[in-house]
Order: sequence, then structure tokens, then C-alpha cells
Amino acid sequence: MKVEIDENSGYCFGVEFAIQMAEDEMAEGQELFCLGDIVHNSMEVERLYNKGLRTITREELKELKDCKVLIRAHGEPPETYQIAIENNIELVDASCPVVLKLQNRVKNAYDITKSKDGQLVIYGKPGHAEVIGLTGQTANEAIVVTTEEDLDKLDFTKPITLYSQTTKSTKGFYALKEQIEKRIESQGLLSIAEDFNANDSICRQVSNREPHMERFSQKHDVIIFVAGRKSSNGKALYNVCLSNNPRSYFVESEKEIDLSWIDPNDSVGICGATSTPTWLMEQVATFLKDNEPALA
Repeated sequence: MKVEIDENSGYCFGVEFAIQMAEDEMAEGQELFCLGDIVHNSMEVERLYNKGLRTITREELKELKDCKVLIRAHGEPPETYQIAIENNIELVDASCPVVLKLQNRVKNAYDITKSKDGQLVIYGKPGHAEVIGLTGQTANEAIVVTTEEDLDKLDFTKPITLYSQTTKSTKGFYALKEQIEKRIESQGLLSIAEDFNANDSICRQVSNREPHMERFSQKHDVIIFVAGRKSSNGKALYNVCLSNNPRSYFVESEKEIDLSWIDPNDSVGICGATSTPTWLMEQVATFLKDNEPALA
């Protein structure tokens, strides 16, 4: 059996930066609060918990005073910063620069669309931390869409400006863009077609992984995709693997691996999401090597 860990899998810059900031703050054994899971990976959350990182909710944030709170890479809406000011909370802001830039673009676009009685639409997962931060730039008036059916929420007689959550699928974004164009065209709304503004705001660290994942999954007999089940990016990249290799399996850790998936002479590829730590993929590889005799 051959085992290869994909060298392009693992943390993106934003997640790596946030985790490093958290560890630096806790270097002297100080407890640090984090608004939501620092990363959508339960194994990493547990590791950092043991170092002193305590996950809190937005409701719990309102009750805190005179402490330090980490803002993770996903970013936060304006109200979070306001609460921090009111409660004398020191924010350790680890918002990803790509997300911060997108928040600014969404805020400016919202101001423009509002002046035209238009609609600001975000392709993303409702309730996702990044999406909450983005909709917060629009006084929570942005319309969040995930599927074609969600387009029923839109008024196609009004101008539409479309953005995407940074970790969504590129193919999914352009498929949705095409569906919006078709609906506008089917209603003969030429003036609205001219006002439709679609912005591919997907992070290139994410989108560039899709073609690489296609090639990686094709070169191996079996793919073990390691990611947290809360990870939107993980779901998107796993589906890329599965569409290119039917023997692709999604696991959160080595404990979920069924050895019957693997034949003794298989080539096994281990890969993951932008929220998957390298140490976890290495742990999976070690498990496979240690259990190789059981495959014979």
C-alpha cells in the first residue's frame, strides 16, 4: 500500500494566522475567549481548548466584560465591535484580510444598491460565521442564497448585485449566476440585465484547490478526505474528490476509517480542507501504515 498526503491541503493563510495569534496570546498560560469555533475542525478546537482557548457564543459575548476575545478568520459584523467597546473587551482581531476586503466591498455595494432600490445577494451558507459578518455590513438586508430554489426570494424587476462567501464552490457560483441571468432574460427585463452585477469573490486559495483536487483524486485508488463536518470548504472539496473518484471517503479523524475501504495494493491519497490541520492528516497516514498488516 502506498500512502501520500496532499502537500497542498491544510490550512489556508487566514486560518493559520488566526491559530498562531491564539497560541501567541495563550503562550503564558492565559485564558482566551474565542467568538465561535476558531476553525471548523473539532480535533483542532479540542487541542486549543487544552491550551486555554474557550469558545463562546454571541449571546455570551454580551455578558462578558474586561477580558480578551479573539475574532476568528471568518470576520464579524459591526455590532460585535460595538459590544466590545461598551463592555471594555479587548479584541484580538484575526479576521482574514481577504474577508475584511470583501466586507468593505459588500458595504460599498450595499450603499450603491440601496440608492437604486436594488438587492444585495450573497451566495453562501445561511448562519455561517463569514456570512453573518457579510450580511452585517448591509444592516442584515442582504439576501442569502445557496440553491437555485433560493432565487425565488429575489425580485427580478429590481437591480441585483451578487457576491460570494469566500469559501464557496466556484462552479456553484457561476451556475447560480447563470440561473439569475436566465430568469432575467426569460422575463424580458433588458434594463435589469444591464444592472446585474456578479462578483466572483471566492478566495483563490480556495478556488485554486479545486483543479488540484481533481488531479490528486484521480491519481490514487482511494481518497481519505479529512475535515470537520461543519466546514463548507470541506464539503465542496470532498465533492470534487468524489466526482473524480467514487472511492473517496469523508472522515473527521482516523477513528472513522473502515479498513474494508482499502485493498492491500491500493494507492491511498490523504487530503483535506483549508480548515484541516496537517497534524491530523499525518495522524491518519500513521493509522493506515500501522494497520497495513490487517489488509493482507
